[in-house]
Amino acid sequence: MIEANKTPSVAAECHGVRVPQSPFLNDRRIQRINAGRYEGQEIAGALAVIRPGDRVLEMGAGLGLVGAIAAHKAEPEAVLSFEANPSLIPHIRALYDLNGLKDKITVRNQLVISASDRPEQLPFHLRNSFLGSSLINSDTRETTEVGVPTTSYSEVRRTFRPDVLLIDIEGGELEFLRHASLDGLRAVVIEFHPEAYGREGMRECKRILERAGFRKWPDYSTRLVWTCTFDPAERPPMPDGGWSTEITTLDNALVQLPESDGLVQPGGVLQGDGRPCPQAALWRNGRALTTPPQMPKGPVAKLEGNWLWGGVLWLHFGHFLVESTSRLWALDHLDDEIDGILFAPKRARHGGQVSGYHREFLDLLGCDKPLICIDAPVQVERLIVPGQGFGLGSLITGTAPYRATIARRFAKDIASKGPEKLYISRSKLSAGHGKLLGEEALETQLAAQGYTIFHPEKHGLRAQIEVYKAAKQIIAAEGSALHLLAMVARPEQQVAIVVRRPSSATRGLEQHLQSFAGITAVTLCHLTRSWKPLGKAKSRLWMGELDMPALQDSLQATGFIDGSGPRWANLSPADVHARLGDQFEIAPEKG
Repeated sequence: MIEANKTPSVAAECHGVRVPQSPFLNDRRIQRINAGRYEGQEIAGALAVIRPGDRVLEMGAGLGLVGAIAAHKAEPEAVLSFEANPSLIPHIRALYDLNGLKDKITVRNQLVISASDRPEQLPFHLRNSFLGSSLINSDTRETTEVGVPTTSYSEVRRTFRPDVLLIDIEGGELEFLRHASLDGLRAVVIEFHPEAYGREGMRECKRILERAGFRKWPDYSTRLVWTCTFDPAERPPMPDGGWSTEITTLDNALVQLPESDGLVQPGGVLQGDGRPCPQAALWRNGRALTTPPQMPKGPVAKLEGNWLWGGVLWLHFGHFLVESTSRLWALDHLDDEIDGILFAPKRARHGGQVSGYHREFLDLLGCDKPLICIDAPVQVERLIVPGQGFGLGSLITGTAPYRATIARRFAKDIASKGPEKLYISRSKLSAGHGKLLGEEALETQLAAQGYTIFHPEKHGLRAQIEVYKAAKQIIAAEGSALHLLAMVARPEQQVAIVVRRPSSATRGLEQHLQSFAGITAVTLCHLTRSWKPLGKAKSRLWMGELDMPALQDSLQATGFIDGSGPRWANLSPADVHARLGDQFEIAPEKG
């Protein structure tokens, strides 16, 4: 215990902050502090983002050094620190006293809880090293359990009003972020602990930050430590509203072709004065795929009139349905007549290309205006920019205005026409589209059960919609056709998805069917293994080898087929080789 009125000896110093001797310091830790390597990334990030006059909330004070350096060097108005380990508290306070910081920084022995069902106390697991002490008792190391009082994050946020959050709570950050409002924060410096919640948990932490509008500073960030700041213009579109349901109108907007062929591309819309138009960007999974382009060089063609911004025009059918139609909800919310709908191509080399199904989709929305895809930079007299109302990731459920427009307008004059049992196949697609090994055998078995085999790529949108509306039971190989089905389906229809690859795309299809049509699809993942083209290959090119007996059992159990007919058989190794040749190899399992 530290004695009152006795100045402790100084063991180390960093950024002008002296660290008193304590049982938590060893020779190695002292060397790291003196060299600026102890919590060096967090300290650098904190000093980069804290401004004079800021109010800083620190969760997980540890030795107290990070918060003390912030209080000493960054000139904040106040720092409020929380540390769960009661043994550290007197040593933290001794550090503050030694450096004359006790009027600027305060530490509390509490756990900050963001969830609404906060208990008054939680067990905290102390280990030999304070760095491993945590709320999570996830391994076999010896621990001592202590009860630590809790406090409400919402109350701390209301009373302290933090501008910056420093958080290093040894694995507790995922649960905290899941329930915390980050509104009002300008910056966050956070250390992730994937050993506590896995890589997917770390990715979820990062997605939460990105979706709240925070962007990391690359120069002060690593895989495990992020320094990030909030920019309202960088907040992704969300299905529950915000700018994704708003319309912005620009005079003399500049529309630029994509400047590269990568997934993330500079390109899109600039305001007349050259400033970016954030509402015009294409977002996916919390990330902007189109970033502000350069100003066009040389003369720019002018497009007179009143035009609706459609966004990025995909030639891929599925991406067109989900991402290129995402702004067409504005057709129900226009104050003035438009002269047409303007798109930029996904690839510059595809500039000017408009496919038949692009035009047909617009016709099925009841819009007869021109659809133009630029092939050169253009200045638009008046450009109406609706927020992105649909997309991949969290936007797959669509905003309420987007769903309402599809329900009110899309394919309303198309009557149902077709069989009651339908199998939507991929067997006629080329291998470059990703397929199911054994699908032809599956088609034979389903035909014997009364299913009509349907190849959507052989038909126009109108013909596809006719049969989709007519069917009572639909089995489909996982793919883009299900996105079109979701736009016209009815809640009473039964849908089964036969998974063809390990991919998050399946979850997106399930959510699209549920949010637009009220259908809970039956997802059937019965693959003995997956095959991939030799070498590096994206999972969309993989081929899943069907486990036919297991698929038969699931279809029977869910009422899509009856028990008649023989037992379904898997492909033999010879059949598999005949279909694949020597150009494929077994794909590794995805964890």
